[in-house]
Amino acid sequence: MRAPILLLQRLHLMSVRIACPLLTLVCAVSLSACSSSEPPPPTPPPEPPAYTGPWAVLPEMGEWVDPGAFESCPAQTSQAACNAPETLVMPDCDFGSLAGLERQGAIYRAEIRYETQVQPGTVQVLPENGGFQFDASGQPMSVMGRNPHAATMNGERFFISSGPTSQTSLQDRYTFIGCHAQGPRSLTGCVLWCRGSTLRHSGSFRAERMTWREGEPESANLQLLSEMRVGLDTPVDVYVTHGHAYVVGINRRGFDGGLVVYNVSNPYIPVQQTVIKFANDGYWNGVWAKDNALYVASAHSGVFVFDLANPALPAFLRNYPGGSRIDVHTLFVDGNRLYAMSPSQKQTLIFDITQPLEPQFLTHFTYPRSTGYPHDAFAYEGRLYINHLNDGFLIAGLDGETPELLGRYTYPHAFSHANAVGTFNGRTVAFEGGETMGSHIRVLDVTDPANIVKIGEYRLRGLTSVHNMLLVGTRLYVAYYHEGVRVLDVSNPSQPREIAHYNTFRESDPNRTDKLTDGAIGIRVPGDGRIYVVDTSRGLLIFNEP
Repeated sequence: MRAPILLLQRLHLMSVRIACPLLTLVCAVSLSACSSSEPPPPTPPPEPPAYTGPWAVLPEMGEWVDPGAFESCPAQTSQAACNAPETLVMPDCDFGSLAGLERQGAIYRAEIRYETQVQPGTVQVLPENGGFQFDASGQPMSVMGRNPHAATMNGERFFISSGPTSQTSLQDRYTFIGCHAQGPRSLTGCVLWCRGSTLRHSGSFRAERMTWREGEPESANLQLLSEMRVGLDTPVDVYVTHGHAYVVGINRRGFDGGLVVYNVSNPYIPVQQTVIKFANDGYWNGVWAKDNALYVASAHSGVFVFDLANPALPAFLRNYPGGSRIDVHTLFVDGNRLYAMSPSQKQTLIFDITQPLEPQFLTHFTYPRSTGYPHDAFAYEGRLYINHLNDGFLIAGLDGETPELLGRYTYPHAFSHANAVGTFNGRTVAFEGGETMGSHIRVLDVTDPANIVKIGEYRLRGLTSVHNMLLVGTRLYVAYYHEGVRVLDVSNPSQPREIAHYNTFRESDPNRTDKLTDGAIGIRVPGDGRIYVVDTSRGLLIFNEP
């Protein structure tokens, strides 16, 4: 899971403006009036060559496509919307239709569409994701990840609100007013976002209950062999080597992250070996290994190195870069290279691990026009494929001393997050996914980094998000948050085909929330016939390979 990011970094602006004809000024100038010293007009960049690969090119619509308003929501003033939202008049709402909405223990995810007129003829549309959660009695227990403040839910009103009512407070407050139910598990309505007593944005929303997809069973072609609660705040990643599973976690809820080690020689009965935690250093988000070296990504100390001479009891050696405070969010090992992604530095750090227990810093890659940071990376056949959040998907060459940018693929509302790369029909193909509302697997032909094209995709519900993925041969294994574990046959990469799944997300699991980043989050397929999955609530789950 990515490090916490300010909400506005998730808001992607789309302006709808009155079209104006292009004013073209044409001037006739005699040749004698031209100065020979004047520079020639700039030459436009050449068009990329036409795609000649074996697959059809698909249009790129981005992660989110504006669906238009979900409801006709009346304009509001700050005074009414922020100080007394429960009194707002909603003439177009059918509150009676919401009487049958399922609430007991339900978690709803919401697609929010804020709409603000910034000037006559110009409307600013702000997409956002959120949600709300009910307890076993059907009362709100969370609104946009915050404690509920007020609620009215009966045949005459559906109103839930978070946050303070004080006019002097600068805290955010969110209000959802349900208008129409499309069934017992979905609704649309109006939403308000106030900061203190000022209305920041208003708009409409649609929400769905986060049960399993309609008509889909808990599992298909995957057998759950064992399940272990992990004694960390929020477990997020796992690596399997030497007959042991190394699970790391972060301190998302205010408790400790760290490292937990399990002996998984018997996958039906994992045995916990040890727990490692460091004081004031509880955000351990990534883990990898080579030989007897275990590498852990720390948000406070860079890369931790542990010695696995005794696999059950990793021995801490040192952190890299030594003597400096730096955050590392994810790791990737390929051959004798360790790649460490640093959000604060906006760099991909590259280490030589020819001697695995003694990494040597070599160089780094920095995207020169960065507005995001490298979240994940995958090295393959001399190239580094980097998910650079809202900058898109980058490809860098690794031939020289310093990686060189070879190409970039971006799309509307980009939040590029994870990838895996392989060779199919003699072409280099990347599977790329984001971490935002509507994110999904897109399949890219990246044979020519200067001319990347989309050739396929795999998507589920628009209110959920992909997290991580692994490519093993012609199978793609995906940790898909609320959608659980998905196994795809990608032998024809242009047409990914699901062959197995397991729904790990259950609303009744302890510590479930209405956040986007809940559910299956980490996944490994080490080649021992098992799939190892980390779920943010359930912990370590071990499955058979289909």
